[in-house]
Amino acid sequence: MASARITARDIAQIAVFAALIAALTLPGSIPTGALGLPITLQTLGVLLAGAIIGPRNGTLAVVVYVALGAIGLPIYAGGTGGLGVLFGPTGGFLFGFILCAFVVGWLTARLLPSYPFWPALALTAVGGILSVYVIGVPWLSVTTNTPIGAVAASMVAFLPGDIIKVLVTVSVAKAVHRAWPGLITPRPWRRSRGAAAGSSTAAVDA
Repeated sequence: MASARITARDIAQIAVFAALIAALTLPGSIPTGALGLPITLQTLGVLLAGAIIGPRNGTLAVVVYVALGAIGLPIYAGGTGGLGVLFGPTGGFLFGFILCAFVVGWLTARLLPSYPFWPALALTAVGGILSVYVIGVPWLSVTTNTPIGAVAASMVAFLPGDIIKVLVTVSVAKAVHRAWPGLITPRPWRRSRGAAAGSSTAAVDA
């Protein structure tokens, strides 16, 4: 059974990707649509975290990023931070980022070690984008008293950018996993099944 302990390598990965998400958020944001939601690059960092370091470390990296912003560091969109932002109208998207990293990491782990490009692209797009919107859209609707249909319609403006981010994520992740296999810990059930198969083979050979 795989160990659940956090190693020094895990801590380094979590710290690096939390910093990456913050760095991709800080260059600035572009308000768009009637609700003035910002377009930023932070989603790219979230997608990369899940796709490169997996469901556990990727999710923890996003949790660290969200937590640092919640305590007041100005690392949210527009250089903002604090609990008021986290629980404000756009806070649902921040919580959606946590789900996004987990889902993308979980799906990526199931595509390794081969990580075929087109299945990875489809799963990252559907799993990643929907994970953010499934929390962010209803949250924004409730906190702004805006019909959920209108909020969902306003998300169309973000889709082209989201697709580009997914393309970048999958291209980078494929190159990284080819160069450094083993960044994402193999699934325990796969190792157990392999060990069981090895035991069976040994028994037959005996």
